[in-house]
Amino acid sequence: MRSSATTSAQARRAFRLPAALTGRPSRRKEGGDAKGPGMSEEAGLREAVCRFGRSLFERGLTAGSSGNISVRLSDGGWLMTPTNASLGFLDPAALSRLDAQGRLVSGHAPTKEQPLHTALYDTRRDTGAIVHLHSTHSVAVSMLPGIDPADALPPMTAYYVMKLGRTALLPYYRPGDPAVADAIRGLAGRYSSVLLANHGPVVAAKELEAAVYATEELEETAKLRLLLHGLNPRLLTRAQVRDLVTHFNLDASLAEGDADDHDHSHEGHA
Repeated sequence: MRSSATTSAQARRAFRLPAALTGRPSRRKEGGDAKGPGMSEEAGLREAVCRFGRSLFERGLTAGSSGNISVRLSDGGWLMTPTNASLGFLDPAALSRLDAQGRLVSGHAPTKEQPLHTALYDTRRDTGAIVHLHSTHSVAVSMLPGIDPADALPPMTAYYVMKLGRTALLPYYRPGDPAVADAIRGLAGRYSSVLLANHGPVVAAKELEAAVYATEELEETAKLRLLLHGLNPRLLTRAQVRDLVTHFNLDASLAEGDADDHDHSHEGHA
């Protein structure tokens, strides 16, 4: 049913990056040599943001000038995609370079969504990268009635549980509204995956590559959710989720609850 699985797998292989371009923060000591194989930490991250942005754009996961990406640098600052920039046509030299206080140091003005990025970094200290898209199926799910704001998508597949755990749904906020940062902070770092109602997903991870792949998994799960609407699909059981938590050392809170409490309540609400 997931007709894009083969295409997605091929695209991931085509965009498999060397270690210097995966978005992994440098482990060097402050003041040490940042150069990897012929490339500094920041230069590598600039290239990675542009390559992953182009991949997401070309596969239709975000359109026009929508969506934004950020990565944390080892000095505490960030790289962010500029405001009104298409993820398909990013210039590494034009990315917004921010200091640890969020002030623009160089490059173009940052995305208007900077507050929501900053809030996620502040509340999830191990975050190294954030991806925000306007991907169609995720946005569609955010618009459905009766979605549980604490658990917007059911455990439909193992990889959704493994890469995202749970997804929160926040109310609608005007794009760029600083109030969305307060809403993110209100989640207290419990979620790496958030749906903004009538807007799109925001996903945080330790590395850029992981954030991109988790965002893709969220979109595929949202697509399944819509395809199976009203069909009373078989979800993962609580026991199956517990097995994933144990085997892959996931957040233990995902396994909380009674053994059979994953009924089809998500279908009954939408």
